[in-house]
Amino acid sequence: MTKKSPKGKAAIAQVVPERAPGDWATAQDRLAAASGLSLLLVEGHQPPALAVSNNNSICEAFQSSPEHVQLCDPYCGEAHGRAQRAGSATEYKCHAGLSCYATPVQIGNRSNLAVIGGRAFVTAADYRTTVDRFRAGDLKELLPKDPFKNVIFADQARLEESAGRVEQAARKFSRESGTLAESPDAIGRAEVRPEVDSGKRSATRATASSSTIELQNEIAQLRGELEYRTQFNESLQHFLERISATDPQKTYEAILKNSKELLLAGRASLFVYDESSNELIMKAAAGLPVDAFEVAHVRLGEGITGHALESGKPLVVTDIYASTFAPAPPERGYQSKSFISYPIIISDRKIGVLNVTEKTGDGVYDEVDLSLIDIIGPQVVLALERAGWQERATEFQLMSITDPLTGLLNRRYLEERLNEELNRSRRYEYPMSFLMIDIDDFKNYNDVNGHQAGDQALQITAHNLKAGLRLEDVACRYGGEEFCILLPQTPVNEAAVISERIRQRIVDAHYPFGSNQPLGFVTVSIGVSTFSRHVDTSERVIAAADRALYRAKSKGKNRIEFYQESLAGTSDSTPTIDERE
Repeated sequence: MTKKSPKGKAAIAQVVPERAPGDWATAQDRLAAASGLSLLLVEGHQPPALAVSNNNSICEAFQSSPEHVQLCDPYCGEAHGRAQRAGSATEYKCHAGLSCYATPVQIGNRSNLAVIGGRAFVTAADYRTTVDRFRAGDLKELLPKDPFKNVIFADQARLEESAGRVEQAARKFSRESGTLAESPDAIGRAEVRPEVDSGKRSATRATASSSTIELQNEIAQLRGELEYRTQFNESLQHFLERISATDPQKTYEAILKNSKELLLAGRASLFVYDESSNELIMKAAAGLPVDAFEVAHVRLGEGITGHALESGKPLVVTDIYASTFAPAPPERGYQSKSFISYPIIISDRKIGVLNVTEKTGDGVYDEVDLSLIDIIGPQVVLALERAGWQERATEFQLMSITDPLTGLLNRRYLEERLNEELNRSRRYEYPMSFLMIDIDDFKNYNDVNGHQAGDQALQITAHNLKAGLRLEDVACRYGGEEFCILLPQTPVNEAAVISERIRQRIVDAHYPFGSNQPLGFVTVSIGVSTFSRHVDTSERVIAAADRALYRAKSKGKNRIEFYQESLAGTSDSTPTIDERE
């Protein structure tokens, strides 16, 4: 049955495959699949083409319509002639905002051929403009042709690379597979040709077979180089790159920013589903009067967001007052009645929800806008998956280097970071200081007041240490009641100021049982070492600060001492915690 256009006229044929040279159509299909672009072999005005591979559905809608094909005539329609006159690849952007190229090719003895390639949106703005034409402009009657079923996106560099690959493949195909590339007329006359020597026929077949294998190998190599592109050849090729980051929060914000721009939204929010609590947590928001972290978690099934994820079906609402959903409270200040709440799901697993509203120009959201989200959906899922992995990895990493009681970094992290800072100090001749801090008479505090009180004292001490430091300083729990502070790029005089500030903060801090201590309040002793010619390894830096701490303990506690002797040649052993008590 012949397809009819919307007005009843027969649709225009897009391809005449019987005129395609040899096996070129198969080779072209593979090139198109590898690059994710449209490719058409033409020998004159188009349509029709001799071979069509991965055609953009928007182009097919235009060029199959007798009422709209003339829009394409100045572009793809005349592309063959422009390429032949230029003798090389020519680039152009058509009326639909699609970026294309046309390059002349010779296949066998047929030199009057060209390949049209690309047919891709390079910018979201071009795509948006075309979508608006289908929604409310001159192309509304083409919507029944399903113009968005295979929309192609790319960047300019990929179009240029594709043109080069096509030219290379055509030359190789023509050179090594000439018998497959002869004109249809010549092939049709083959049955009345004189008998050819069987040896020559075998050689010809062998050459053709070899040619086909080599071309397939080349295409396989191309597919390997561009494999990641083929996974998304029906969506925004570089959207994933723009919304991915090593920092999960930046990923959330990038998803929201790019989605908001694509959908012309004044407000947008991104929720991620937490399976353990069965709640949706807002990770990023734009246009809201409060920060994302201030928004209450949403239970699955509650409100518009919870309902969208529970049902797994997108909500496209043109007027919330005409829907079954309750409008937001007036204090939230929404200016639009229209919104989309889009559930993000992969393999029936709930990931999150993207909400957009307040469309630019007082517009309302519809199914065309939903198709935009459908296109970017796979990339959003991948980006959210990565962000989730990164968050979990960060949590595991923090658990491995963080002291669970005080929240400070632990000894393992200290040793790695200390080596890094020492290398930096040696290389750039930066100063560096190190503090070893011990709570005075902590055994007494623990024995008299109990271990729970002792744990609380450690937490209070850790809090005061962090409060007295600069951003670049590193506070760690070394073990027991001992703490360490690494002071990068800090000479001894600055270390003295920081040490005194810490000592005084502890004295002034409120400890629930501080009055039970020998001095009537909790105190600390501090030993200070500084990077120098003999104090130049992590072991020596720690040992020097430890000996200075021992001296502070022996001189009455609640004081600061500095290591001033060279470690070289000394035989002093590092004192134990019990000796310092």
